Amino acid sequence: MAPLRLLAAIGLTLLPGAAQAPSSKLPPLPSKRELAAAMRRTNAYQQAHPVMKPDDRNWERATWYTGVMAAWRATHDQRYFQQALDWGRLHQFSPGTEPNGANRLFCSQTWIELYLKTKDPAMIQPTIRWLATPDPYSPAGQRRWYLEAKTRTYADSLYGAAAFALLARATRQSAYLDPMQSFFDDVSAELWDDPSGLFYRDLRYKGQRSPQGNKIFWSRGNGWVFAGIARLLESLPRNDPRRVGYEKTFRRMAAELLRRQPADGLWRASLDDPPDDQDPESSGSGFFCFGMAWGVNHRLLDRATYLPAISKSISALLAAVGDDGRVQWGQQVDHRPNSATRQSTHEYVTGAFLLAASEVYKLKR
Repeated sequence: MAPLRLLAAIGLTLLPGAAQAPSSKLPPLPSKRELAAAMRRTNAYQQAHPVMKPDDRNWERATWYTGVMAAWRATHDQRYFQQALDWGRLHQFSPGTEPNGANRLFCSQTWIELYLKTKDPAMIQPTIRWLATPDPYSPAGQRRWYLEAKTRTYADSLYGAAAFALLARATRQSAYLDPMQSFFDDVSAELWDDPSGLFYRDLRYKGQRSPQGNKIFWSRGNGWVFAGIARLLESLPRNDPRRVGYEKTFRRMAAELLRRQPADGLWRASLDDPPDDQDPESSGSGFFCFGMAWGVNHRLLDRATYLPAISKSISALLAAVGDDGRVQWGQQVDHRPNSATRQSTHEYVTGAFLLAASEVYKLKR
């Protein structure tokens, strides 16, 4: 899709010379009022149009709720907190039910964040109990408890790693950081591509090439990792020696993602293929915008270097929100780069948007 047509499709206007993205032509950061309104609209849309079943607590919905909690922390709007609390009570704060151990921890992150506010032990005891119970999908029962289909590592799983850092913070027991580290190291050893500074989604794509002849790096797969490292670092103690490695990976990914950002602000599903040949994609872009804004807010990334990318991406993400509050251009459930449509969305797409908007909300204007 050509740049002019693409920008029109997502509601942006291409100014003369804007293809080179000079800082003088960048859209200003949206106001806090605009961001807060967008968060309310998109969350309300998702509440009114659930994709998953009412009793679901797995990765799709759990990702939405990490965004709900981020919106609460940023705006202090108690409606977000109550929404997450009601969801937790519905499930008695139990881990997920998927046959992938890491994915079971996506919802546990929300339970632990609720505990950090309420100090109600009932919110974290089910996760603590599950982690200590021998089970094919728990660290106590299987060395590689985080495999997909019991056979392969996958990059998305690393979004669950933050649950260990959150639990260590909640319980003041640093022992939870050991399985987190071995999990992260093992997945990284198989899927990290050092020449590119990015992660393969899983080993099926290592050595493969796209029809254009490029390595296959999936946007949302790398988004799970990039956002997951930011969330992990937020709870990891500042004096923990593990921080050095995580920060190094985070900065390297940020630099590579910055280099690959298209002029209109939204990354494409296949990060190394020409952007003009692809539709925009909002879920990976939401994770990337969140991570970059988090890095600037926590002084891990240079503000002057990354603010233009943040400004472009949040403006494009806001433009991708439909009149009804739907976050558009979200790739559907997948494990590789594929196209999105204007109308395509999902609960995790809303979650990525809420993460991005809430972190930009906290940026100093």
